[in-house]
Amino acid sequence: MTKKIGFIGLGIMGKPMSLNLIKAGHIVTVNDLNQEAVQALLEAGATEARSPKEVAENSEIIITMLPASQHVQSVVLGESGILAGAKEGSIIIDMSSITPTVSIELAEEAAKRGVGFLDAPVSGGEPKAIDGTLAIMVGGKEDVFEAAESVLLDMGSAVTLVGDNGCGVTAKLANQIIVNLNIAAMSEALVLAAKAGIDIEKMYQAIRGGLAGSAVLDAKVPLILERNFAPGGTIAINMKDITNVMDTAHEIDVPLPLSSHLLEIFHALKADGKLMDDHGGIVQYYEKLANVEVRGSKR
Repeated sequence: MTKKIGFIGLGIMGKPMSLNLIKAGHIVTVNDLNQEAVQALLEAGATEARSPKEVAENSEIIITMLPASQHVQSVVLGESGILAGAKEGSIIIDMSSITPTVSIELAEEAAKRGVGFLDAPVSGGEPKAIDGTLAIMVGGKEDVFEAAESVLLDMGSAVTLVGDNGCGVTAKLANQIIVNLNIAAMSEALVLAAKAGIDIEKMYQAIRGGLAGSAVLDAKVPLILERNFAPGGTIAINMKDITNVMDTAHEIDVPLPLSSHLLEIFHALKADGKLMDDHGGIVQYYEKLANVEVRGSKR
């Protein structure tokens, strides 16, 4: 069913996600500071709004895909924000990766205006945003989820209601621990193999079918061997996520020793000028320690 959808945040993920909504036949209104991204959406058939408020005034469902908690708060609660223009019965879907505390606060503010709210962060990076096969973990009321589920399925292939508001972003924090620590463990192994002088590509083929095999391994090793660190998910974004992980963990007295070390690795990469590399670039931290570079045999 065609819906009037607003989309705020046309970055690496938001731009292809909003294009998929247009392809699915929805009427899409967009807002972003990046005029180049806005122009690409206009050419695909979207309409531009001058503010989040104007987006909300023209939409049944308003989606946000923004860098961090403070951006989502500003866009939802600001003077020209979504809630200033949202109609009663409309739904806000925040697909950003923010803290559970902020997500719950935003849901409560939306409820005061009769507006539904879902936290629905995603996993899969730019490739799955482009082909519409994202994994989407959702927190919110079941009736609100059911009203928005078909729209979420136009951007993802696996859409799961995890629980009430805040549960979606909590699931995303858990997801980010697993993904990024997996990359770190993989990086240690690759650097060990490289320093030992074995053929990394053959090693990769030898282990990928066993217990060490993973979606992370298959997504990142070929890119590392090509020295391709063009971002699907930047170190900057993942460092923000792991910062949120640690803040949330400390709030509820959960020690996370591996995640805390990972956060320091991210800060080291930031100091080394790698902030906008893909998070597969974690390998560069280990390479620097061991004075070796992981490359494919063709390079």
